[in-house]
Amino acid sequence: MPNRLAHETSPYLLQHADNPVDWWPWSAQAFDEARRTNKPVLLSVGYSSCHWCHVLASESFEDEVTAAFMNEHFVSIKVDREERPDVDAVYMEAVQAATGQGGWPMTVFLTPDAAPFYFGTYFPPAPRHGMPSFRQVLEGVQQAWSTRRDEVAEVAGKIVRDLAQREISHQGAQPPGEQELAQALLGLTREYDPQRGGFGGAPKFPPSMVLEFLLRHHARTGAEGALQMAQDTCERMARGGIYDQLGGGFARYSVDRDWVVPHFEKMLYDNALLCRVYAHLWRATGSDLARRVALETADFLVRELCTDEGGFASALDADSDDGSGRHVEGAYYVWTPERLRAVLGDTDGDLAAQYFGVTDEGTFEHGQSVLQLPQQDTVFDAQKIASVKERLLHERRQRPAPGRDDKVVAAWNGLAVAALAETGAYFGRPDLVEAALGAADLLVRVHLDEHARLARTSRDGRVGPNDGVLEDYADVAEGFLALASVTGEGVWLDFAGLLLDQVLARFTDPGSGALFDTASDAERLIRRPQDPTDNATPSGWTAAAGALLGYAAHTGSEPHRTAAERALGVVKTLGPRVPRFIGWGLAVAEALLDGPREIAVVGPGSGAEAGAGLADERTAALHRTALLGTAPGAVVAVGTADSDEFPLLADRPLQQGEPTAYVCRNFTCDAPTTDPERLRTSLNSA
Repeated sequence: MPNRLAHETSPYLLQHADNPVDWWPWSAQAFDEARRTNKPVLLSVGYSSCHWCHVLASESFEDEVTAAFMNEHFVSIKVDREERPDVDAVYMEAVQAATGQGGWPMTVFLTPDAAPFYFGTYFPPAPRHGMPSFRQVLEGVQQAWSTRRDEVAEVAGKIVRDLAQREISHQGAQPPGEQELAQALLGLTREYDPQRGGFGGAPKFPPSMVLEFLLRHHARTGAEGALQMAQDTCERMARGGIYDQLGGGFARYSVDRDWVVPHFEKMLYDNALLCRVYAHLWRATGSDLARRVALETADFLVRELCTDEGGFASALDADSDDGSGRHVEGAYYVWTPERLRAVLGDTDGDLAAQYFGVTDEGTFEHGQSVLQLPQQDTVFDAQKIASVKERLLHERRQRPAPGRDDKVVAAWNGLAVAALAETGAYFGRPDLVEAALGAADLLVRVHLDEHARLARTSRDGRVGPNDGVLEDYADVAEGFLALASVTGEGVWLDFAGLLLDQVLARFTDPGSGALFDTASDAERLIRRPQDPTDNATPSGWTAAAGALLGYAAHTGSEPHRTAAERALGVVKTLGPRVPRFIGWGLAVAEALLDGPREIAVVGPGSGAEAGAGLADERTAALHRTALLGTAPGAVVAVGTADSDEFPLLADRPLQQGEPTAYVCRNFTCDAPTTDPERLRTSLNSA
């Protein structure tokens, strides 16, 4: 019989709706029940594409005996961390403070007042590798609750007090300058892996936000070392197993330092961020590899993650049926030489094994290999390789596909809107811009209410129950600003302004300018979460700073620019010390130091006219040149000379009746130009 999760919208919670555990969703009623029954709360946090979450569920939550013990002694609450990042952040901070590490699944035991007193992540069904079994943990916690309640209360109280005292060093209104950004670059150089690209050891994650900083730093200063780190990292990732060599798109991370074996889940946010990075790398260098990967990743997003309502689904699972009924990690993606030959014949099978680095020993488990593009001296026939890839992809599509988490998360869709809009504009792919517009339209229709408040999620066109957090407002505003620059439709600038007004009113500390991850009127947790460092996505704090800065450049709004500068004070502190973990803040600081530049393109057949099929080639050439400029954080407005779509277009006449571009920054403007080449030079000069 289904439990209380049967009525939820989260695919992750619905995966647990048939567990024998009497799960509650996160709610006041669950804690009321814990107080009424005098039981501790077992909080279990995960997400739908998390491999070890599935393992814990199959080993323990689907076990009748374990579930009966949980039901007798605990009020069990299941949380989707992607729906409730605020709940996840607060208790993950406690787990990391207590144990020095964290991860998912996250298991936390709470008092009925939501104060944590015991922590863990995955627990096995039987003791192993020094870990207690899940049943031993349950019995130990239950015994402590029954016989040592005062001690439990004391521990919980201390943890809550310690969390309340953890303050972020914020320098207020002083953003970072040249010195701090140079120190950050030096710090990254020290942590860089010159042999393999990327930073640090295994597991190795795509450093998307840091790559954006490196590209912007090179654009502003001409620093070749910054560009080299970005180029080499992007090439190594694109050649590795972390990149899907047949279908495009990136896995979440590599379990090794060489990008060979991925953790196979594919997340919307990684692919949106990396699509944009590779598009920006192409813009800076003209790299054929960067162009290919940007377009293949964009096509993956649209083909695999687009929902019927026009938004983008959150993730594809790491696990899938291996053909025997067992769910196995990576089953959809791995190959052996024998399987290649079975699909392609002996000659082409051997060619594919050489080209993709598939060996008899295997690079993964059980003699299987993840496809890569190893560096080698052999010259391959491009048409033959294209045929091989097409046939392998056709065979792979016959395999049982990984599950898809089809909830739409506002923040991650904002990232996808920005990536697809820019990639479509750069490479002449209006279909990608249309996909961005479809997702943006869904965000406005379904996620945004009449008070300009965002919902965090939707599914099947139905809005979810949880309020948007700071990253939702920031990333959706960022997507809308990119869409405004690409399409010339000022309504997207207006929507971005509505969202950013909410950031100023409900997420900003008026005294210090610091930002909180939850709104001032959000549900009160044991601590109001606040984190300026990046995780898998840009931190809400620095993403908001970037969107505020872009909006201010478009509109001249002093309150928005001041808020951006004050928010960047934290980057002045953290940038030189931990640059790997505040890459987006460093990228925004680069835009601030460059101006950012404000580009207005006026001419016939632009903006709404272009959308109606009345494009003028000369206007389009100037607009495209403006979009392809590498100046960090530059904003672009395009429209007719009499348009009121964008503030930047006001009082911008045509020169000699020709389409004209105007470039300004820091209250100073260049001479207007009708020449795309001259515009290109002015925007790309370091």
